Amino acid sequence: MLHLYHCVSARSFRCLWMLEELSLPYQLHMLPFPPRGLARDYLTVNPLGTVPLLLDGDVRLTESAAICEYLVRRYSNGQLDVLPDDPEFGRYLNWLHMSDATLTFPQTLVLRYRFFETAERLQPQVAEDYQRWFLARLKAVDHGFAYGQFLCGERFTAADVAVTYALQLATHLGMESKLPPGASAYWQRMQQRPTFMNALKIEEQAALKQGVSPTPSPQIRP
Repeated sequence: MLHLYHCVSARSFRCLWMLEELSLPYQLHMLPFPPRGLARDYLTVNPLGTVPLLLDGDVRLTESAAICEYLVRRYSNGQLDVLPDDPEFGRYLNWLHMSDATLTFPQTLVLRYRFFETAERLQPQVAEDYQRWFLARLKAVDHGFAYGQFLCGERFTAADVAVTYALQLATHLGMESKLPPGASAYWQRMQQRPTFMNALKIEEQAALKQGVSPTPSPQIRP
């Protein structure tokens, strides 16, 4: 049995969506946000106090894009993966790692310095600068559909799951109207995917059942 530790609409949503895409059995553990402050017992499971955490037997992973790659490599039989001998392999890997290192990273700084810090520690200029950084890097996504409706042509892969979350987070941060046309159209398409919609329902139902607020983590304010 796979175990996923998750906060509503946090980066761990990538992993939840991936589990749904692969129709894998798993146990979902919902945590209040931020877990390292509001779920101190979680630190005995993950000393970092961060989500995601995926447990697969003795395997422990805490990076959302790596979890997506792990799940498809181990459990998808190549359906949502791109193999090394495929001409799209390099493109696929680049998108998969860009999703977090280039796209989500600046958004976390916007989130922190525009919303999460106490009033005296807010940094509006830092937040504005990193919002511009994110939107500038998003041009890569805007021009990423020359070969089809997905990032690797006409096939949906783990890279689409990972990159779409960056657009989901942008929406929670009030950037949706600033998305360039190609990225905006892609975001609209991804929201219509049944597994995406199902993952949203599952996290809300699990949060309520486990006594956690269903408010998306990026929208929680101190």
